[in-house]
Amino acid sequence: MSLRILFMLLFVGCANEVRVVAPILERPNIVWISAEDMGPRLGSYGDTVANTPHLDSLAARSTRYTRVFTTAGVCSPSRAAIITGMHQVSLGAHHMRTLSGAPFAPDPTPYSVVPPHYVKTFTEYLRAAGYYTTNNVKEDYQFETPVTAWDESSSNAHWRNRRDTDQPFFSVFNFTTTHESRIWPAPSAAFEMMGLPSDRAHDPPDPLSTDPTAVAVPPYFPDTPVVRRDIAQQYDNISKMDVQAGTILAQLEEDGLTENTIVFFWSDHGDGLPRHKRWLYDSGLHVPLIIYTPGQMPAINDALISFLDLAPTVLSMAGIEPPFHMQGRALAGPFSGHTSATEYVYAARDRFDEQYDMVRAVRDTRFKYIRNYRPEKPYVLRMAYANVMPTMQELFKLDQAGELTEVQSLWMRTRRPVHELYDTDSDPHEVNNLAYDPAFQGELMRMQKALDDWISKVGDWGFKSEHDMVEWMWNDGKQPITSAPIILPRATAHTAIGSDGVNDLIVDGGDFVGSVTVTMYSETQGASITYAFVDENGNEGDWLLFSEPLTLTKTSRIRTKAVRYGYKESDVNETEFRITNS
Repeated sequence: MSLRILFMLLFVGCANEVRVVAPILERPNIVWISAEDMGPRLGSYGDTVANTPHLDSLAARSTRYTRVFTTAGVCSPSRAAIITGMHQVSLGAHHMRTLSGAPFAPDPTPYSVVPPHYVKTFTEYLRAAGYYTTNNVKEDYQFETPVTAWDESSSNAHWRNRRDTDQPFFSVFNFTTTHESRIWPAPSAAFEMMGLPSDRAHDPPDPLSTDPTAVAVPPYFPDTPVVRRDIAQQYDNISKMDVQAGTILAQLEEDGLTENTIVFFWSDHGDGLPRHKRWLYDSGLHVPLIIYTPGQMPAINDALISFLDLAPTVLSMAGIEPPFHMQGRALAGPFSGHTSATEYVYAARDRFDEQYDMVRAVRDTRFKYIRNYRPEKPYVLRMAYANVMPTMQELFKLDQAGELTEVQSLWMRTRRPVHELYDTDSDPHEVNNLAYDPAFQGELMRMQKALDDWISKVGDWGFKSEHDMVEWMWNDGKQPITSAPIILPRATAHTAIGSDGVNDLIVDGGDFVGSVTVTMYSETQGASITYAFVDENGNEGDWLLFSEPLTLTKTSRIRTKAVRYGYKESDVNETEFRITNS
């Protein structure tokens, strides 16, 4: 079925009203295939070492984007931006690993980021518009994933699980095969170096298939067998991931869905190698993006793209107007012309596990400007997880022996310049800092102004201490709790005070004739409502997103709860509506 379809306007009421442009024909399905920790190391991007036939075949009939950059060089902050369409620094989601502990106190306490009340996962808007949403399986958004975000999120999540095969779907498949930890030749030894139980380590990789002598070694790495082995292992892992991606593409074909399914492929940030992952050089931010739309002609797009564009693009493709607060732009669909092309993309580096840092960057199609807010720090911080990589150990060893070249020694310095400016056309590896060259002062000032304007515009949380930020989100260090839903039938019914005795009105049963229309809301600003039907045996059905009033025509028992991102979920209420015909 062709996706060249006409659109008409209609409005769908929901907890956060969203304007929907409903296609006259069936809405497209959308599949995301995402990888971890890899730059554009694909044959379709001109990499002659990569063995990626499935993704190259997809690219051959798709639009291949060549200037795509993530908002962070590490997964959780990057994924927070992807799922919300807002930069992580605007949300307070810029520090790595909030949920597993933050070292702002002697006894590190995990916390959940509390985004502004108007922020939702973009998948919630899809659900409200009738899409079946699945995630398999990584989330990692810096806040507990609300039940309203997905119809299912698990290792078994799949579009094939939807009950109505005519329901459009949005399905995500996250492959961890290319994660940095999969490069380690001896995972158990790496765990021991980090002081972790070695029996928790994954299996060591298979013998190399990629020839280490065939890989390109960037000038900031020493050209040694250890480094070549790590790069070759990355290629092996990418090849395995390509097979996994091929399985998803084959399943679409088997199900007869390729003519009505848009497919994205992307990676959450750059390579899982030192000076790539966690950093704001192109090696840490530049990623592949392939978008296949049935019936399209293959194309190459060289426009500047930020990962903030992913959420509004999916919504636009589904016929949903992206919410005003989203900071990206739609690349396709009926709302793609509502914002101008991107002149700059921005990125941030903050705390990683046990080490604090603060770096900001802005890039246009040629120049990259990086500002180090902690110039007294070395580039290489002492991070247990990052530094077990053999290439990192090789850098430590050769630096101590005085055997690194001048370029290789740059990243091993014990202090940093405040300003870094690179011409990425002539210096793609970003090793020749032009910030202090008089010939480039005009470019430096232009890029500095762009960065300062952006910091002011987005309300960068990085200038507040993590302790103060968490205190603002969690008063007295206690996670706030969402108020339980208030349930109101269309007609007046018996009501009772809820269990806390304050402002929690619920319907205490009720008798109705013919039908009843029920609406729900929470007194917590920005809360979403979810509900599940309960059968006569007390068995609970799936938790559904409340997006418009429910009309019940038979006796029903419903469990409800309210969800405010970053808050604890409310208590669950159970209500019975008894409906008779007379």
